[in-house]
Amino acid sequence: MFKHILMVCTGNICRSPTAEAILRSRLGENVKGRTVASLGTMAMIGEPAHPLTFEVALERGIDLSGHHARQATKLLLSQADLILALDRGHESWMVSRYPELKGRVHLLGRWDGNQEVADPYGFPREASVKAFEQIEKYVETWLPRIVA
Repeated sequence: MFKHILMVCTGNICRSPTAEAILRSRLGENVKGRTVASLGTMAMIGEPAHPLTFEVALERGIDLSGHHARQATKLLLSQADLILALDRGHESWMVSRYPELKGRVHLLGRWDGNQEVADPYGFPREASVKAFEQIEKYVETWLPRIVA
């Protein structure tokens, strides 16, 4: 059973906090005994979720108001049983710096052909909508593996 799950993107203000919140929401009662968190490889430390990300998530019932960006560190990453990267760059960043994480780091889109979620930062609202929809879809593919 995965007890400590991390979602990792770049700034930790768009994709990974969305993935964290969606997973936590979908786990419902199954979240007990688990931690679900998110980090960034180049986090905008202390920043809240990006306004477009926040808006798109809230419209879909996901509240990111308590989020503050955190940096991925060896200590935080090493405590995780499962680390879900939003794109291959994040995956390789973690494994190249911390080879001991190999086997715990996977793409969030692994079960859907190793798909990546493009960074919506700096793009129009449609990019945030697309990212949310992809993240939601990929989280669903992980649920049976997480709650098993």
